[in-house]
Amino acid sequence: MSTKSVIMNGETKVDGVVHINGMKRKIQDTNYHESPAPKRQCGQYEEVQNIKNLLFKRVKCRPTIGIVCGSGIGGLADVVEDAEVIKYGEIPGFAVSTVPGHKGQLVFGTLQGKSVVLMQGRIALPIRVMHVMGVKMLILTNAAGGLNESFNVGDIMVIKDHINMPGFAGMNPLVGTNDDRFGPRFPAMSNDNLYFYRFGPRFPAMSNDNLYFYRFGPRFPAMSNDNLYFYRFGPRFPAMSNAYSLKHRKLAHKVARELGFHDFVREGVYNMLCGPNFESVAECRYIRMIGADATGMSTAHEALVARHCGMEILGMSLITNKCVLDFDSDQMANHEEVLETGAKRSKDFQKLVSKIVEELELQ
Repeated sequence: MSTKSVIMNGETKVDGVVHINGMKRKIQDTNYHESPAPKRQCGQYEEVQNIKNLLFKRVKCRPTIGIVCGSGIGGLADVVEDAEVIKYGEIPGFAVSTVPGHKGQLVFGTLQGKSVVLMQGRIALPIRVMHVMGVKMLILTNAAGGLNESFNVGDIMVIKDHINMPGFAGMNPLVGTNDDRFGPRFPAMSNDNLYFYRFGPRFPAMSNDNLYFYRFGPRFPAMSNDNLYFYRFGPRFPAMSNAYSLKHRKLAHKVARELGFHDFVREGVYNMLCGPNFESVAECRYIRMIGADATGMSTAHEALVARHCGMEILGMSLITNKCVLDFDSDQMANHEEVLETGAKRSKDFQKLVSKIVEELELQ
């Protein structure tokens, strides 16, 4: 059996193996292969429109405000008037939420005289569905662990910004082929004026520039306070500065003072990790060091999708436990504690959100 050898760039290639200083390494095949056709993505514009049409056939409500209920605080749906409930399992393309405390359903109805839709169970697709249904304002709530030493269990933190930690590793709900009918490819998440197309830029900047309006969003808009350029869903690269607008944060604090909640309503930066495990001590110390006041496993991705679609956002975290920052501590977080704290503070949280909805002025 013979061995075929060739000299290539000073290296001897023997049957696909290159010998360099006595070491061996395989040579990868560099022949061109055509990439397979991309797989169909969930949440395409036509699919979202079909879901909207299906929902509108079943419910009378035409919501303008969307509310995402976090762990232990789904009881807000109990105060919705003329409630119409649809389970996720009855909606094509909707995943079934498996987190305890998340019922996995949409609740349509009226809250403080405003038409709303509540999401009990977190998945990304409903955010786009909400948008095509006419939702202009999204209120995000979550249960989070407190990193800021001045926070107490039961405090409510108004989110002024977020850290999307999974995004550092490429986990982003906007990854994939961009449909400009949803928004631009690179939406900026700052506070420029959003230029509107039909839904929002693909990469909106969440800063404080003016949003430019097309039909759905610009190709590379900043989501500061500029006008949002709308394609069909949003820009390709949305900017995420000031995604949680100062106007709505001020409203939340104003309402908290009116209700006598100012002693436990704080403000800070929310950090998102993937889960489903709670954070290690080293992770908590690192997250605190980079500027986060609370950490959880949600919200940032929903904010990204909402901003991509040109929606206004208010986020609030219920501090259900204090993160362990001492390596030698015997304390450990658990989901039962999250649900217990949520149950204790649920009435106050409901009052706060309801009053905010009442005073919201939608553009």
